[in-house]
Amino acid sequence: MSQQILIATIMRPEGDTGVQTHFRAYMGYLGEIGRRCDLVTPYSAPLWQVYPVFGLRKLVDLLNGAASVWWYRYWHAYFLRQALKHRLQTGVSCVVYAQCPLSAQAALSARVSKNQRVVMVTHFNISQADEWAGKGLIPNGGRFYCAIQAFEAKVLPRLDGLVFVSDFMRRELVERIPAITKVPATVVPNFLPDPGLPKVQTAVADLINIGTLEARKNQQYLLEIVAALRDMGRPLSLTVVGDGPDRRVLEDKARILKIDELVHFAGFVSNAAEHIGRHRACIHVAKLESFGITLIEAMARGRSVFAAPVGGVPEVLGDGTVGIALPLHDANVAAQIVADALSNPDWMAAAGLAARERFLKEYSSGVAAKRLTQFLES
Repeated sequence: MSQQILIATIMRPEGDTGVQTHFRAYMGYLGEIGRRCDLVTPYSAPLWQVYPVFGLRKLVDLLNGAASVWWYRYWHAYFLRQALKHRLQTGVSCVVYAQCPLSAQAALSARVSKNQRVVMVTHFNISQADEWAGKGLIPNGGRFYCAIQAFEAKVLPRLDGLVFVSDFMRRELVERIPAITKVPATVVPNFLPDPGLPKVQTAVADLINIGTLEARKNQQYLLEIVAALRDMGRPLSLTVVGDGPDRRVLEDKARILKIDELVHFAGFVSNAAEHIGRHRACIHVAKLESFGITLIEAMARGRSVFAAPVGGVPEVLGDGTVGIALPLHDANVAAQIVADALSNPDWMAAAGLAARERFLKEYSSGVAAKRLTQFLES
């Protein structure tokens, strides 16, 4: 009989982050094949306890960014641990599929039997410390930064399994935490249920970018590329989907560059990936990505992608038939690459077909989620 799978995360069940997209896609796959799977979050604990504590973080956030991060990490892990203890106290045999080091530690401390195995997936970029530092909430290399990395080095070697979303992340973590080489591991890319091709294939806009508006996602550079396209007499429209701390800065920069008529800031949009089909291509210039789930969202819809070749992105781009790598430090060169590709209908058609085919072979739930399930049960 197949073991029950519990997905443990400190995040809300709803939302459009890459982590939330991943565990919803996996739950959908397991449901389709008739497997039992439950999601356990801090919100599985009594909400009359959860909401007052989480609400206080808004006040802490106003006082000190690092204290806000500590509050978030401590209390989300605490309530998740309480919820997992409730689920695991009977000793039922299961696999806890943890979505981050905090949720992995919560599961390790809550389990009461070795038949309750804990496997973690590495969604984060380099370290969760780097992600918080990238948001400007903790100093890079500071005491709290080092404490988070030390926490990860303590937790990960204790796991029963590790899932890397890219070979890039496998190499990075093995170098930083050599002890994890003793933990059974595999590389399984992110995946999605097949959305099918857009019902209307004719695009109404040129480029789309999806992501939180923050420094790591590098949308300021994206605006420079749009300005360079305009200056070379090849203006292309851009839709920026997402919200975040950099929104006002980005809107101001678009006006300064005089491209505000070419750029549409859509803000947060539920089911953002559904808007990809109305654009000719997806463009992504983040400074670092362990994978880049928005790229396969575009590929699934038969759209070519342009992306900075950082982190795990080159593994998604492959041999260049589905999209093209863009330089991160020369907007004029990047603009020329985009302009030449979009003005070549033969290449665009071939890239779209190749993108769709590659998605179906490597990134559809029926392929990658099946591999993940086999590993969790091994």
